[in-house]
Amino acid sequence: MSDLGNWYRSVPRLTRAWFTGTVALTLLGRFGLLNPIHLILLYDLIKRLQLWRVITCVLYYPLNPLTGFHFLINLYFLYNYSRRLEEGHYQGKPADYAFLLAFNWICCVIMGLVADMQVLMDPMVLSVLYVWCQLNKDVVVTFWFGTRFKAIFLPWVLLGFNLVISGGGLMELIGIIIGHLYFFLAFKYPQELGGPSLLATPEFLRKWLPDEGGTHGFGQAPERVQGAPRRAGMFMGHRWGPGHILGGQ
Repeated sequence: MSDLGNWYRSVPRLTRAWFTGTVALTLLGRFGLLNPIHLILLYDLIKRLQLWRVITCVLYYPLNPLTGFHFLINLYFLYNYSRRLEEGHYQGKPADYAFLLAFNWICCVIMGLVADMQVLMDPMVLSVLYVWCQLNKDVVVTFWFGTRFKAIFLPWVLLGFNLVISGGGLMELIGIIIGHLYFFLAFKYPQELGGPSLLATPEFLRKWLPDEGGTHGFGQAPERVQGAPRRAGMFMGHRWGPGHILGGQ
């Protein structure tokens, strides 16, 4: 229990809050302590001021014997890539990372209402994973059965994998679109295309979550590291220990 507590406290706070909320709401719904009908995205009930649904629909996942494995994979991706972003590119910049999560969350809710999707954990997780992959294009990740490829291809591999295995893919595609929208507006458009910065972290977020360890700018792409590409493990990649797997790049 002491080791578990130490691990939990070591998780950066925004990732920890997201991870905790997802596990708590999912288990509460699974064991009947909360009625799942009150946690999903339903437009007619949102109009009746049940506004908590726009948050719970991203955190809750309908857990049953058929979806349990998929939920665990999503939970792993959430923990792994959200932590990498928060401890990597957004280290010391909690307000900027909170703004990323808020932007992607709002986009997920909008797409959920348009496409009549009631549970949005999949696109939210994949949108954050997509941003990490774009910021770490040359990192070599390990997929199932030891398959290795650059991180930039990971979202598309997951899309194809779910398309083949479960006949889905819509959730993953929406997550990719949302992640690309954030990355384009925050990084590519102002830096590579010379356009104005269209995304800026609100001042109230900076006051609530002040920068740590100095002043940091928003939207600066990571510098490329010369030399051989870095490697990072993934789910079923047989690299679950410390180092550059779960916490670093």
